Amino acid sequence: MMGTLEFNGQHYLDGRASDPREFGWMRGAPPPADKRITFESGTFRDFPQIRWSFSHMRELMPTVNVWRGRVMPLQFERGDKSAEIDALTFADMNGRTRRFDDALFDTYTDGIVVLHRGKIVYERYFGALEPHLPHECQSCTKSYAGTLAAVLVYEGLLNESKMISHYLPELEGSAWEDATLRQVMDMQTGLAFNEDYVDEHSDIWAYRRAFGRLPRPAGYDGPRTSCDYLRTVRKQGAHGEFAYQSLNTQVMAWVMMRVTGRSFAQLLQESLWVPLGCEEDGYLEIDSGGMPLAEGGLSATLRDFARFGELMRCEGEWHGKQLIPASVVRDVQEGSDPGKLELGYSYRGQWWVSHNELGSFEARGIHGQRLYVAPKAEMVVARFASHPVADSAGDSITTPQLLALGRMLRA
Repeated sequence: MMGTLEFNGQHYLDGRASDPREFGWMRGAPPPADKRITFESGTFRDFPQIRWSFSHMRELMPTVNVWRGRVMPLQFERGDKSAEIDALTFADMNGRTRRFDDALFDTYTDGIVVLHRGKIVYERYFGALEPHLPHECQSCTKSYAGTLAAVLVYEGLLNESKMISHYLPELEGSAWEDATLRQVMDMQTGLAFNEDYVDEHSDIWAYRRAFGRLPRPAGYDGPRTSCDYLRTVRKQGAHGEFAYQSLNTQVMAWVMMRVTGRSFAQLLQESLWVPLGCEEDGYLEIDSGGMPLAEGGLSATLRDFARFGELMRCEGEWHGKQLIPASVVRDVQEGSDPGKLELGYSYRGQWWVSHNELGSFEARGIHGQRLYVAPKAEMVVARFASHPVADSAGDSITTPQLLALGRMLRA
């Protein structure tokens, strides 16, 4: 009998039983009808199909490349600690004792890389993911976008106190007309927008259809690009209080692209992919108007994902070059008021800030994506996953697991 796990009252195949290699998705010439995962059917976002599709998004919808350039990739040094890390035990939030390696299956991990002092000390892949394959980052894309926006503010190309309508007259009359860029960067806007990933009738689902991330029903007559959709969003309540709304990131990226004249893909390529010596190209999902999805559309390989985390751990320095101003990273690390969010976290510049003993800050994405930067443990953890539940806050396992790992490496 196949193993199952229960989340929110629903039973799902567990991490081993849902292995996409066991299902045989998309094998054959052509694949049999019952093994196909297609955009048109919408099944590519169902579980367990996501365990395959998150590593193959460019085969399902339009994308734009994030080029790594012609330079030789910079390879990580290695200092393997796999046996020690696998055997690490910790208590999850429910008080259950777990082993590190078993917990990877219970969190539906597709791949994980652990860096300590810049060296790879642990690296594992599962299911459909391979070292050379980009995996969907989901909302970890926001942290890339937020960091680039903060750099543009530092350079004086953007003014965080300016209203969004100053940069984007198209959004006059929308929810963002009187919101400052800083409020957008920190998710402190009042939007009439329901971001419920479970309810197919919620606003986030409507936005996905407008962007083209989901198939549109017959007779669809709504917005057909992200920009068209953003113009329809109205204000609800006052700006200035934290409310996690993905549309803010899309607006922020639109501002960046308008001011620089560069696409989000070009900004990533020039500021990060090429100077970091990434091993593989990344890519971004794009809508029919050519706008990239900055709030959740990036796919990258696991090691290249880890590179970004290591850059942030080192306060923007990479092999002797300052790619990101150190003050930009320190501003993220300081966070904001930690009393407003769960578990003492705060949110700053599209990053989640823990204020814990490791000084960690995180990029998070639904279905288990995580980039965990812990400066006081000299550690970075990059994890891709395909958890059945679309929740970015995490499960009962991941936060104590990474804290225990950081304590072990620090010791």
